[in-house]
Amino acid sequence: MRFIKFLMTGSAMCLASLSFSSQALAEASDALWPVVKEAFFAGKTIETVDFIRLEGPRRAESGAQVPVTLTIDKPMSAADAIQKVYLIVDANPIPLAAIYHFTPLNGKAQVSTRIRMETDSYIHAVGETADGKLYMTALVIRAAGGCGGIVDGDDSAIRAAAGKIKLSVDEPVKFGEPNSATFLIKHPMFTGLQRDLVSGGYRPAFFMSKADFSYNGKPLMRIDFGVGTSEDPYIRFLYQPDGPGLMEVRAADNEGKEFTHQLEVKG
Repeated sequence: MRFIKFLMTGSAMCLASLSFSSQALAEASDALWPVVKEAFFAGKTIETVDFIRLEGPRRAESGAQVPVTLTIDKPMSAADAIQKVYLIVDANPIPLAAIYHFTPLNGKAQVSTRIRMETDSYIHAVGETADGKLYMTALVIRAAGGCGGIVDGDDSAIRAAAGKIKLSVDEPVKFGEPNSATFLIKHPMFTGLQRDLVSGGYRPAFFMSKADFSYNGKPLMRIDFGVGTSEDPYIRFLYQPDGPGLMEVRAADNEGKEFTHQLEVKG
């Protein structure tokens, strides 16, 4: 419920300011951030730090598929480890792209993914510790047209194909060290702002809402997705196994459909 509240708050706030950001600003500006910050973190102090890093292209080839990598240069075992990161695209109609929840089993908090961007924007990564302290970094990327536009294809066929998962790990696996894993799920991630080619109306929002990863039954990582995550969500992340085991992901979309996949990890 809290994540849905974030989506609704961000949507209302950014739709109100979208005409200003698109008409008055030729390039990305930090003018939206104070409004975005108040919408999501009202009354809270956020410290800008260098141990949270965001990487991405200066100009994206496609606003619908913008690659970004988030890295936290702080051990997950530290008492003040970052446990949660909000990925926010300031100028998007719905700015909250995702929330990443990390655990010590990640070894190190790092995620590579692809996001949508409607226009040139600052992207903020806001990290939160267990005691609620907030830290952030920001990145500017030039992009356009990733949230709206026109979509086609048979809706029933698209829904039938949704939920197919690919999960893999880099080999050889090194126990006791961070290793890379890749998650890919087939899903259109309709934003609710896209027009249907045939009817001319808006396609309803239809998106992955969460993915829970575990290793040998223990929580590994959780992702709360928003429509700012690109079609066919791609996640490359780290995990630190202490031995062979079973990696499992349980995912769900905003209509309540659930999808699962398992992978046996060997040495």
